[in-house]
Amino acid sequence: MSLTIQNNIAAMNAHRQLQISDAGLSKSLERLSSGYRINRAADDAAGLSISMQMNADIASYNMASRNAAEATSLLQVAEGATDQISNMLTRLKELATQASSSNASGNLDKINAEGNQLIDEINRIASVTEYSGTKLLDGSFGVTVSSSGITSTNGYGGATGLQSAVTYTVATTTAGNITVSATIGGQQVSQTIDAVTAPGSGLTKEVNFAALGLTLTLNEGFGGSFDGAIAAATATASNFQIGAQNNSNNRIGISLGSVVASDGTGAALTTGLNLGKDQLLSATNAQTFMASVDTAISTLASRRGDIGAAQNRLGYA
Repeated sequence: MSLTIQNNIAAMNAHRQLQISDAGLSKSLERLSSGYRINRAADDAAGLSISMQMNADIASYNMASRNAAEATSLLQVAEGATDQISNMLTRLKELATQASSSNASGNLDKINAEGNQLIDEINRIASVTEYSGTKLLDGSFGVTVSSSGITSTNGYGGATGLQSAVTYTVATTTAGNITVSATIGGQQVSQTIDAVTAPGSGLTKEVNFAALGLTLTLNEGFGGSFDGAIAAATATASNFQIGAQNNSNNRIGISLGSVVASDGTGAALTTGLNLGKDQLLSATNAQTFMASVDTAISTLASRRGDIGAAQNRLGYA
């Protein structure tokens, strides 16, 4: 007795071809709907690897383009502030010229008062000009903390407005008095703020030491008596990533110097525009002050030149 297996070779071949056609149709529909030739590794294993890297690079370059645009915006903010400071320096030169002449002797107090106000405004603009929380013109741009003897366990959460390569001595008392002192621009500067209280649970508080351009952040652990110090690193250029690779050719470093005129006591600061207050009360002092204003104008012109050069470079980048 023979054994017979029923089959239809033609039907089986037709079914196989139908499956192939259906798989091809599904793949074509998938590519049409997604817009991608490669939707899974099986479509093209080598091509998928290349595609993934290229997609990552494209996303990175898009973000790098945004970084360059935001860096330009940052420089535009700095440029706007320096433009106003330039106008005030021009007025200070005018006042110094007036005070240097004998015919103004009866109005020196009024001339000096306006000059002091202008210097205060230069300081204010230099201290408050910032972009996305980063101060630009007070000399702290690109400066980081190299070491600190005050920590969160002592109630401190951080410090901003540090000057390049300056060490700040911080002393506190149980009454909440905080004294900060440092040598800035060759001058010893100190300021005390009394009766500072700790912020509430989970909160922070900023304490501003205007004479030093420093702001300390306190947390709920603040209190007690202790001493510490904050050492600021030497200022370096702040880097903006304008490429997709991790090397110096894909970054642009930008430096912005200080344009602060004087410290909180009215004394000149050699790190900024080096202009002291109360210099227009006599013709002799006013004549000397004219030269100081000329030097300040030259310093500001150099700062603005750096800003403009960086803007042009970013435009090409």
